Amino acid sequence: MFMSEFVAVPNFIFLFFGIFIVGTLFWLWMLIDCAVNETTQGNEKVVWIIIIVFTHLLGAIVYYLVRRPKRKQTLGN
Repeated sequence: MFMSEFVAVPNFIFLFFGIFIVGTLFWLWMLIDCAVNETTQGNEKVVWIIIIVFTHLLGAIVYYLVRRPKRKQTLGN
């Protein structure tokens, strides 16, 4: 029983860092997607980039769920 506790700690650490790495890659993908594909009319691009940068994963998820589908529908990319 004592040995299984030593196994659980590294598994938790690997899981935590795995989620962190996947979240950071998703954040980077949304940041690049916004910077490259968002229209330059007005300040929408700058506002979304600021939101994504300062709120990290939460901002990336909001961008992915709210803005990206609208942009893909209107622009087709």
